[in-house]
Amino acid sequence: MAIATYCLVALDCPDPQALAAFYAELLGGEVTKDSDEEWYDLYAPGGHRLAFQLAPGHTPPKWPRADDNSQQMHLDFHVRDMDTAKQQVLALGATPLDVDDRNGERDFRVYADPAGHPFCLCRE
Repeated sequence: MAIATYCLVALDCPDPQALAAFYAELLGGEVTKDSDEEWYDLYAPGGHRLAFQLAPGHTPPKWPRADDNSQQMHLDFHVRDMDTAKQQVLALGATPLDVDDRNGERDFRVYADPAGHPFCLCRE
C-alpha cells in the first residue's frame, strides 16, 4: 500500500504569476492565486497540478548537468508534432538548451522555461 499520493510539483521562480501563465499556455488549464502574490497553482487537464512559488534569489539550473551543478528537476511533456511544438514554446519565451535530434535518433528536445527550469518536449 502506498504511503502517500501525488499532489503537485512546486517550482521556485522570480515571478510566479508569469511562470504559471507560461505553463498554462503550454499545457492548458486554469491558474489560481493563493492569498498572497508568492504562490500560484496551475490545474492542468488530466488532474495534474503545478505550483509556482516566489524565490527572489532564484538561480536557474544549468544544462547540461555538471559535477558542480544539478538540474534540480525537469519536466517532460509529450507532443504530437515536434516542429510545431518547438515554434510554440519559443514564442512563449522558452530558451532552447539541447535541440539536436542527432540525425533522427533522439525523440526529445530540451528547453528552459522563462525562469530557467529545464523541460523536455518528447515525441508522443
